[in-house]
Amino acid sequence: MRVFVTGASGFIGSAVVPELIGAGHQVLGLARSDASAERLTAAGAQVHRGTLEDVDTLRAGAAASDGVIHLAFIHDFSRYAHAAHTDLRAIETLGAALEGSDRPLVVASGTLGIAEGRVATEQDVPVADSIGALRAPSAQATLALTTRGVRSSVLRLAPSVHGEGDHGFVKTLIDIARDRGVSGYVGDGSNRWCAVHRSDAARLFRLALEGAPAGSVLHGVAEQAVPVRIIAEVIGRHLGLPVASVSPADAERHFGWLGAFFGADAPTSSALTRELLGWQPTHHGLIDDLEQGHYFRASADRSTLP
Repeated sequence: MRVFVTGASGFIGSAVVPELIGAGHQVLGLARSDASAERLTAAGAQVHRGTLEDVDTLRAGAAASDGVIHLAFIHDFSRYAHAAHTDLRAIETLGAALEGSDRPLVVASGTLGIAEGRVATEQDVPVADSIGALRAPSAQATLALTTRGVRSSVLRLAPSVHGEGDHGFVKTLIDIARDRGVSGYVGDGSNRWCAVHRSDAARLFRLALEGAPAGSVLHGVAEQAVPVRIIAEVIGRHLGLPVASVSPADAERHFGWLGAFFGADAPTSSALTRELLGWQPTHHGLIDDLEQGHYFRASADRSTLP
């Protein structure tokens, strides 16, 4: 299968590409820069130059492929509504190119905001006005493509997709701890995050591309509930910093845009996904990954947070 992958050179995409190639697929990767193009070529993928805002480029990439994995998202949380709108338009463009072909389209989304304070399942939809609600139209548009002859599915990822090279939420928490001189958690720290190693997530994307039924909602979750206080304690120990509670009222001041996310209680199940696709995570968990030390070596050389 020839697979068009957006976000192919990113943290997750750089694991998805070799996963696909190793399974015998060809990859056409979207690249917006020379550096991204070089990384894709080195990984054995073909390069398709363009950006998420360039709908003609997206349409051409999808039309030339047997299936699409859409990973790219503009992670500018100061303009989150704009990023969500760009994502929706990209999905509509990709879907139109695949219409009537029964080809697969797998779209990445997130688990935060699906349910608060209880274990979320694949059958839940994002809670209105939650941190995940802005991306709900993208998921809805993806699933609606099933009526137009597209084998579409939504793969919701845990807030921590971890592994060496991660520059997402956990890396940001470490940077904040360095800047503030304390490793913080919100309230009593009993709220929970789910997590998945990026290699396990990459395998799930491949399985979804190859066999997810049209209209599937999948959860890329290996660990259902990791208390955030434990995350903060491991960070504090590795950095030699005190660990302290931050009140919910002060979370945004202390953590910036991450405050709304880090204070969420978002345990999430992937039981239905595992049963449907036979997916079984095999890599180590988030705390074990933090204990490896690579997160802290990578944090030593960085620019200061705003």
